[in-house]
Amino acid sequence: MNEKNKKLLGYYNYTVVLTYIGMLAAFYGIIRAIACDFRGSIFCLLVAGVCDMFDGLVASTKKNRSDSEKNFGIQIDSLSDLISFGVMPGIFVYMISGKIPAVGVISALFTLCALIRLAYFNILEEERQKTETTARKVYLGVPVTTIALILPAAYLVYGSGVWEQMMLFPVVLFVTSVGFIIPVNIKKAKTLGKILMLLIGLAEFLGLIFFTH
Repeated sequence: MNEKNKKLLGYYNYTVVLTYIGMLAAFYGIIRAIACDFRGSIFCLLVAGVCDMFDGLVASTKKNRSDSEKNFGIQIDSLSDLISFGVMPGIFVYMISGKIPAVGVISALFTLCALIRLAYFNILEEERQKTETTARKVYLGVPVTTIALILPAAYLVYGSGVWEQMMLFPVVLFVTSVGFIIPVNIKKAKTLGKILMLLIGLAEFLGLIFFTH
């Protein structure tokens, strides 16, 4: 396709719809966090996590994607992930912790680590695709999307009254951010792993409904 003939920049086919929805959900989660609706914000994070889990699968169903579409998919996924699993959790923790400056620093560093992790992943993925045609099997460093399960679990512990310590949230961010930039090999979740993560997410969703307010 001649790029000059495009009516709008970007790609808007079904392969990127979930990525767009996930980012919009996370952005609304930021708005809810600023409004101090922390429960609603966590629900948005879970939605963003589900969208991210399946956007790659949806994209892989289109076999005739051009190189430009593939590269766009990589870039838009990482940019969306930065908002969903970098900026959004950082703002959430800063707000729920009472806007403490020290927590703001931790939140900023968490977002920075997510940015570094995603940018480095893009470099590795572009180099890998030049020599491999199969799907990635191993991640280097903890994927930023893990916060979509870790932070709701922390909020469930806090919101249900099991452990009502605000410092739980910045500690979770700090530990997770370290995981983002440590070069450890993490196996990519296969079907069974994805089912397990979905079940955990569902349990967190139900827990938020019945055990928090």
